Amino acid sequence: MTTTEFAVVGGGPAGLSAAIEAARAGVQVLLIDENERPGGQLFKQIHKFFGSKAQRAGVRGIDIGTQLLGEVEANGVQVWLNSVVWGLFSERTVGVIHERKNYSVEAAKVLLATGAMENPLAFPGWTLPGVMGGGAIQTLVNVHRVLPGKRVLMVGSGNVGLIVSYQLLQAGAEVVGVVEALPKVGGYGVHASKLRRQGVPIWTRRTIKAAEGNGKVERAITVALDEHWKEVPGTEQVLNVDVICLALGLTPLAELAWMAGCKFDYIPALGGHVPVHDADMQTTVPGIYVAGDVSGIEEASTAMEEGRLAGIAVAQSLGKLGAEEARKKKEEIYAGLEELRSGPFGEARRNAKETVHARAER
Repeated sequence: MTTTEFAVVGGGPAGLSAAIEAARAGVQVLLIDENERPGGQLFKQIHKFFGSKAQRAGVRGIDIGTQLLGEVEANGVQVWLNSVVWGLFSERTVGVIHERKNYSVEAAKVLLATGAMENPLAFPGWTLPGVMGGGAIQTLVNVHRVLPGKRVLMVGSGNVGLIVSYQLLQAGAEVVGVVEALPKVGGYGVHASKLRRQGVPIWTRRTIKAAEGNGKVERAITVALDEHWKEVPGTEQVLNVDVICLALGLTPLAELAWMAGCKFDYIPALGGHVPVHDADMQTTVPGIYVAGDVSGIEEASTAMEEGRLAGIAVAQSLGKLGAEEARKKKEEIYAGLEELRSGPFGEARRNAKETVHARAER
């Protein structure tokens, strides 16, 4: 049996931020991640962040990741890499396979910062090599410097689809177009404008119908949709491509929260079923917290702020941080989250988060 005051499951932006805040206050922290290097999505994000200076605006994700890793090391956080968390049980016992051995980690507090998974889409030919998710392409291009193909069709015009399309252009690929089933672009206008200036067409009310090819993707067939989401006969378009990228949103990876008995609520604006949690990010199971995409799909900047919030709340609950100091820190973070969730894109998520918090208080 291994014991720790605070076990953080997931070394992405939320997990790293939580570990840093808690460790700064004197909490013993164990950070567990399944990858060879912590940092999560940050090392796939070569674009500059939005927000304020306090939220690292103007800094690229890869640089933010490097900064956070330095702070983790400086604050003495214990890190287990290449480690799989396979269970979360009563009394906050975490089942972990680390260095090919099975460990039971007993923690006073646990944070689930497990992120999210990409949503798939089934269509004829969707299992052909060359059909992949936006995250997979970011890993290939931005982490491993491997171009997945020369001609790409992007399916989905949310921020991920738009950003990955531009990154593919930067890497030397041709993006033949972006198809979006909705009647309007789903992501920020600034990202869509960058693509349009490069001559990339964005077709709304259109989707992928099929992928074709001899053992790999060689063609994509798209089709127009009517206002009832039905295919419009005769509107098929054949595109010669070798990659079809699916950027269709994310779903929280919340299996461990289910296993621990946390209550859930289905909130479409946050990606589906999310663990109910209060303003301190604590779930309905005392001592278990969530932060980042597992608590509802948002941006990396929001994930870092939620992680900080959870880390501060844990430090306070363990008596490592005074009530007044914790209150001041939390109020600063609440203000930052309010700013990040402002505007037309953030309003729905802000309202959804308020709903989750209200239900946690019942």
